[in-house]
Order: sequence, then structure tokens, then C-alpha cells
Amino acid sequence: MTAKALLLALAFATVTSTVAPAAVSLGASSPAAVPSVPEGPAKAAMDAYREGRHTAGVELAKPLAEKGNADALFLLGFAAETGQGLPASRDAALENYKKAAAAGHKDATYRRALILLNSKEEKDRQEARESLESAAKTDPANAGRILGEAFLRGLLSEKPDFNKAAQWWTSASEAGDTPAILLLARLYEGAFGFKDKADAKKSLDLYKKAAALGDENALIPLGSRLLNGEEKLRDEKEGREWLQKAVEKKQFAAYLALGDFEENVKKDDKAALAQYQKGAEEKQPDCLLRVAGFHLEGKAGLEKSEEKGREWLDKAAEAGSPLAGLELASRISKDEKPDLLAAYKYLLSSANAGLPVAQNELGLLYVSGNLGLSDPAAGVAWFTAAAKAGHAAAQNNLATLYERGMGVPVDYNNAGQLYSLAANQGHAAATTGLARLHAAGLGTAQDLPKAWALASLAVDRGDADAKTLLGDITSKLDEKQLADAKKQLEDLKKPQADKPAAEAPKEEKK
Repeated sequence: MTAKALLLALAFATVTSTVAPAAVSLGASSPAAVPSVPEGPAKAAMDAYREGRHTAGVELAKPLAEKGNADALFLLGFAAETGQGLPASRDAALENYKKAAAAGHKDATYRRALILLNSKEEKDRQEARESLESAAKTDPANAGRILGEAFLRGLLSEKPDFNKAAQWWTSASEAGDTPAILLLARLYEGAFGFKDKADAKKSLDLYKKAAALGDENALIPLGSRLLNGEEKLRDEKEGREWLQKAVEKKQFAAYLALGDFEENVKKDDKAALAQYQKGAEEKQPDCLLRVAGFHLEGKAGLEKSEEKGREWLDKAAEAGSPLAGLELASRISKDEKPDLLAAYKYLLSSANAGLPVAQNELGLLYVSGNLGLSDPAAGVAWFTAAAKAGHAAAQNNLATLYERGMGVPVDYNNAGQLYSLAANQGHAAATTGLARLHAAGLGTAQDLPKAWALASLAVDRGDADAKTLLGDITSKLDEKQLADAKKQLEDLKKPQADKPAAEAPKEEKK
């Protein structure tokens, strides 16, 4: 297995989707297997390890590592990093990788850099940067791709750095690294943020470059954008050709792109349904979901049917569509006599698939007690998962549990941080929650003018509960405080680009 596959096998399953943006995958998680060694002293050790005989592989590697064998040292580093064959030890992994890298093992350089990049210590991350920049002199493809991602995630800079990411990915792409070309394409279409720097033409050209170099992961995004992208860049004939090549490679999400073209660009629902059905025949989850939608809405001449729609939703959920499971759970819960266990099954599947909306809904289900008994601790777990993904409603719900001490000890500071995160996404109830903490001095010094400003903002955002709170706060303000509060409200309504609309309360010093 090459360093490319071992280290940064980015989630190109999502790159090929026409719906979801690709995730950047530089993480601390370890790969499932070590690379094989075709020949050499460490071959037996590597083979044993790859076969699952981890301890045996390590024992075979130890005497070779003592003699400075690079492959054996890498294996010991990998075993220490993963805890398979050796006790898990970050220090041991770093030490063995360092020795392996010094002995010329390129993958060891990258494994070590990945560990250091995920460190909380700035000096560790800068050490990783230095080693990667050195590696980039002889291996610009792999080292450049990793550096680009590190800068994009803000691991080597104060905040995500578009220009540095583009610089390093360009360097990697010029070395012929097609994953870097695809990442650049995604970067320039705004998939990683930086919408102001989006360049659809440059993105399309990069997809074409990757496809021309034979990267099959470029086929669907290229074909889709030629059909469904900016009007001035569309080319129906060429787009269909690339998508046909994708179908020939059994990339059946191509039917989704073709169907979307017929439905949204050509405005031909029957032709769209025909394409979605082709994908559905291959159990392509998104195509199954589209067919379900056509039955539920009665489109393309189909009879509107809740029953058939649910049948197709079930097929889509079985094929791995978390959105289908979420939709089924929602519809079941609205039945006259809802089967909550069935709804729970679909919701759990969608939540386990990492869908934040489903995780939040599952958290609500646990807290509500509708399954029989209320389980706030389980609710906390699911709200936390969704909150980490930036889901505003989950952040607000989790903050509420911290404020009330449900499933977790009361923690007003945590509540304030979470309310702030949600409020900065425009969540009305979270804005009220933040106002409530400032008004009562919970987790922070009491600040009635700030509380008034936040409560007023919450009212503007549509939270009815904020009206009562606002009235209560108003009755406690003198003229000077009210003038200050109104000024703060004006500031909140015109947030600066580098300043959040609603800051979390600062914990009061004892």
C-alpha cells in the first residue's frame, strides 16, 4: 500500500456525489493495515501482521528493528500507534517512526507528521510542518497534499488558510497527484468554505485534468458539473459522455446526476424518473430516495401514494441512505397511531450514519420519554454528537440540559458556550438562553444591558418566549442602561466579519 493510500485516502465517495461536499480527512484515526513488503528481511513480520497475527509480527520485527531495519521500525511504530501487537503509546510510535524515517522509510515520515499535526501543542504541529516541507522537496505529491489539508484546517495557522492550501495542493497536483487535483477542484468550487474565492471555471478545468489523468473519482463530478453547473460552462454532450464512462465503471451515482439534469435543467420529470429508476435498479441510495419522492409527490405521471413512497424510502434506507431513514422516521411519528419503535429503528440507523439532524431528533426522543422512560444521559450523548457537527438545534438542546442539569451536572459555562455557538447561527431559542444567563448572572457576571440586547434579538428572530424575558429585563433598567442596551443591540445586528454576533459569557472570577 502506498503512502497515498495509507495516509490521506480522502473521502472520495463523497467527492463523487453530486449532493454532499467532500470531507477533509486529516485525522488521528489509524489505517486498518500496514503496507506490504514484497521482499526483504521484514517480509515475514509484515505478512504476519497483515494476517492479523499482530503479536507474532511484532516479535519477528523486534530483532530486525534493533539492527536498524526501516520496515521493521515502521511496523513497531504502527503497532504502538494502533495498540495492535504492542501497548498503545504515542511516544513509542513517534520514536519508532522517527528511527524508520531516518532509515529512509517515507511512510514513517508521514505517519509521524500526522500524529504531530493532531497534537494540541503548537511546537509539535510546527515540527510536523518542518518535516513535511522537507519531504516535499523529494515527494511533493504526498507531502504537499498533507500540508494543504493541514493549512485548510487551521492546524498550521491561526485560522484556515485558503492561499496556503491552494499553494500546497497546486504543488502536489503539478507532481501528478490526482487526489490533490480533486481537492483543488473542490476548494475552488467552495466545498470547504471560502465562497468569495470560488471559481467555477478553474474548478471544472481541474476536474477535467484529473479525469484526463485517469482518475475515476473525477468522472461523476465532472459530468455532473458539465450538465448541472453554471449555465455558461455547461456542455450536455460532453457531460453525458463522462457520466456514461462512470456507469461503465459501475459508479451508479452517475444516474443521479443524469436524473437531476433532466429534472432541474431540462424540466422533464419523466426522463428524470427513468434515470433515477436505472440507478434504483442498482440499489443506488440517492436514486432510490428520488424515486420515493416522485411517488410521494405524484410526479412524472405517477399516482401520489404514501404507501409506495414509504416502500421506496425503506429500500433507500436499506441501501444506506440516512436521509431516507430520517424521512421515514418523521412520517411514522406523524401517523395517527405511530409505531415509535419502527421510527426509532430508522432514526437510530440514520444517527449512526452520522446525520446530525437524526442525531438531534434521537436525542429529543430519549429526553422526551416517548420510548417509555426518559433517558437524559442518552440524549446528552446524541446532542453532543450533533453539536460537534455544528448543528444549531442540537447545540441549543445540549445547552438547555447543561443549564438544567439533566443527564449532566449543571454547568452554566458550558451552557453559555453552546448557546453562543447556536445563537451565532441565528438560532432564536439559543439567543434567548444566552440572554437568560446574562440576566441572571449564571456562569458570568450579571449584565442586564447585554441580556436586554440579546433578548431583543431573540424576539426579532421569532422566539415568543423571549418577549416575557425582555419585559422582565426592561423593568429593571434605568435610562442609561437602556441606552447602552440599545447600542449593544445595534452592534449585534451588524456583526463584524471577524467577530461573532453573540459572544459566550465569560466565567465570573471567584
